[in-house]
Amino acid sequence: MSRIVNEQEYAVKRNEILDSARRFIYTKGFEQMSIQDILNDLGISKGAFYHYFGSKHALLEALTDRTIDEGVALLLPIFEDPSLTAVEKIRHYFSSAAVWKTAQKDYLLGLMQVVYSDDNALFRQKMFKAAMNHLRTWLQPIIEQGIREGDLKPAYPALVSEIIFGLFQNLGDALAGKILPSRSQPLDSQDLVDTMAAFTDAMERILGAPCGSLKFMDDETIRQWALPIQYNSNGAQERNPTQ
Repeated sequence: MSRIVNEQEYAVKRNEILDSARRFIYTKGFEQMSIQDILNDLGISKGAFYHYFGSKHALLEALTDRTIDEGVALLLPIFEDPSLTAVEKIRHYFSSAAVWKTAQKDYLLGLMQVVYSDDNALFRQKMFKAAMNHLRTWLQPIIEQGIREGDLKPAYPALVSEIIFGLFQNLGDALAGKILPSRSQPLDSQDLVDTMAAFTDAMERILGAPCGSLKFMDDETIRQWALPIQYNSNGAQERNPTQ
């Protein structure tokens, strides 16, 4: 019993540190945030911090892992819903993911600014692979379901998951390349809309889905990502009070 209690206490304290780091990503940015900021915020010692995280980079990994886990918890029920067709599952997955990501857009962009730095190329690849492994595990049964239902007719069923894996990676890199460099200025929202439309068209062709059946994100949601981040006088992004 004591072991279970200790594990629960460990998880609680670890999450308190992650929550503090998340707040500082909004107010200072991850690069500007120091471990001392977290120590002061929580009133803990440096030794207590290093008991849970071996370095600031380990903290970054934990933040991204937790974000992926939150997404998995939200989206997995869609794939497991027996009342949905394969096309409905794919469409609901992407629309739900879009709403979830947009609701915490500024936080995710704060992480992306660090993850997409040159120094974190290997970590970025590791993070993306972890996220895609979840999707790959879910996607193959959905593709097989769609083939049985007659709504998906991929030319190369055995290779579809691998092809989509590469497509997602290219899309992520393309969107990051458009969104991150000039976050203090409005972006060309139509460019983002066109990018997503091209991605959707490619997905439909790869899966052999009917044209227009896999609308992943409405145009208004896409345009939310073109809005600039608000920065305070210290150069840190302003936190949306609703987040």
